Amino acid sequence: MFSEWKFTIREIAEKPDLFMSGHRACAGCGPATVIRLVLKAVRGPTIVTCATGCMEVVSTIYPYTAWATPWIHTAFENVAANASGIEAAIKVLKRKGRIKQHIDVIAFAGDGGTYDIGIQALSGAVERGHDFLYVLYDNEAYMNTGIQRSGGTPHGAATTTSPAGTVIPGKPQYKKPIADIMVAHDIPYVATASPYYWKDLITKARKGLEVEGPAFLHVIAPCPRGWRYDTSKSIEISRLAVETCIFPLWESINGEYQLSAPSKTIALKPERKKPVEEYLKTQGRFRHLFTPKFKGVIEEIQRITDKRWQRLLKKCGIN
Repeated sequence: MFSEWKFTIREIAEKPDLFMSGHRACAGCGPATVIRLVLKAVRGPTIVTCATGCMEVVSTIYPYTAWATPWIHTAFENVAANASGIEAAIKVLKRKGRIKQHIDVIAFAGDGGTYDIGIQALSGAVERGHDFLYVLYDNEAYMNTGIQRSGGTPHGAATTTSPAGTVIPGKPQYKKPIADIMVAHDIPYVATASPYYWKDLITKARKGLEVEGPAFLHVIAPCPRGWRYDTSKSIEISRLAVETCIFPLWESINGEYQLSAPSKTIALKPERKKPVEEYLKTQGRFRHLFTPKFKGVIEEIQRITDKRWQRLLKKCGIN
């Protein structure tokens, strides 16, 4: 199914950027790093479609663009439908002999355009079996429109629509398991990734492009503005998310789960698994949890994280 594509740091550094500098993203923007790395994995001609959101707004302020590849902006809710149409059009043009080379299609969307408003179009597109890579850059809120909570916002996080008060400790609900939902669609390839583990991210993006049929890549993408931390800490926080197992790395190939390093290392040496508070304390959106009143919320987050981690190990055949 997959090629034995290998690359070196030098090769990646020298490969031309398809998401260029000069965009208006915030300093320390996680999604901008994610997109730049994903596009290092392309094989050749590629068309990108992008849902309304942070990366669309900052990268295409008329008359400028940060994209060095054919790029289409679409509405908040229908990037998967747009990717479906592009892929279908390419098939027709090939059948008519108008084009001969292979063209990859990549859809980028944030958590709001994936977990919530775009899940219907996404579910339909993968159910129909369209051949494209869907990349979710997950900054865990509607950051572009004012840091409102989404289905991807974690339990306990303070947002403008789930503010931490004297009674409610941030968002009451838990983060929706979107990658598992995509596995349940029985598609060929689903994976999670983190920009700290950049080689793993690029490799998984390439696998998603190579597989025949729909592929889904869920990448954690820290946001300094919405998560409230120093702009220099984005990559460090993306590492802690993995090391605490709040965001473990894995992939599903034809429904078969397997852990990725360092998640595999943590499973084999559980003492390397860090407590969730190591991750939570780095971000102002969780600051209220470190008061005596809400101490139990951190304990609950740890309990749910451990429960989901054990469930993942079981799926991967690790006891």
